Amino acid sequence: MIKKITILFVIGMLLSSFFASVNATLEEPTQPEQPITGPGSAEYSHFLVIKTIHKRGGQQYWIFEPFMPKPESAPLIVFNHGWSAIHPISYRAWINHIVKKGNIVVYPRYQKGLVRGFENFTTNAVNAVKDAIETLNKGWHVRPDLDKFAILGHSLGGGITANMAALALDEDLPIPKAIMPVQPFLHMVEKVDFLKINNNTLMLVIVGEEDTVVGNHSAKIIFENTTQIPYSNKDFIIQVTDKYGSPDIIADHLAPVCLPRFLSDSVNAMDYYSTWKLFDALTDYAFYNENLEYCLGNTHEQRFMGLWSDGTPVKELIVTDNP
Repeated sequence: MIKKITILFVIGMLLSSFFASVNATLEEPTQPEQPITGPGSAEYSHFLVIKTIHKRGGQQYWIFEPFMPKPESAPLIVFNHGWSAIHPISYRAWINHIVKKGNIVVYPRYQKGLVRGFENFTTNAVNAVKDAIETLNKGWHVRPDLDKFAILGHSLGGGITANMAALALDEDLPIPKAIMPVQPFLHMVEKVDFLKINNNTLMLVIVGEEDTVVGNHSAKIIFENTTQIPYSNKDFIIQVTDKYGSPDIIADHLAPVCLPRFLSDSVNAMDYYSTWKLFDALTDYAFYNENLEYCLGNTHEQRFMGLWSDGTPVKELIVTDNP
């Protein structure tokens, strides 16, 4: 009797092991995790992010500064939000990432409300940056290194990013070393001459292949009307959807949204290997002459989107100079 029970137990264990291996085989591969080192990675030089809020309405702005350790000075990054994303919570994970890498981030509100004031959006953002620079140069704040200045923006903020770069000289702003309009939209902001963007500015213009909100029309206008910037210093990049594993990696208009981890799972491989990696590398190259291969030139490192958990490469970014 004991022998029969033992045999049945062994058979049961073998069957359990068999079905477990079958289930594991049937499970969908998972997305790539954040890289350990390099652009887009969790290789941070600062542990803490300090946030302060200044002014009100369309003139309001947030400043995010690196602490623990506190640097004497740091590069200055402007982050221009998309339509209605007045509060930085929508991009907070990305902002934290940029700051922990050792940068100051200024987040202009630029919108007083959601219905009126379109004609003032760029002006409001520019004025917020000017005021933020004054604020940072006083008191306990980390001093902004204005020789290391870059502008980033999503959607409507992508259009404002291009505008701000074009107006920098006239508005007595620092000349940006790098700009990255992500899924930009121009039709609700002031019209400016993009030929006024400094010809030494590095530029990436990014679109999503499934972005049905703004598409790629504004992005093409920005890219095609900056002929003063040589192709060696700019690229047009298309994010690509990949549904091979789970969850899907979707290149839509919400892809750059980065709510903190405790609020959502919106931070994923599209961030780590696309927008975060590209902007990290672009500013590394602009400020320190490092990581060129990760941001420009249609290289493997620039296009690479990581590996699904079974080793299958995620569909690469498409990089072109002829959108």
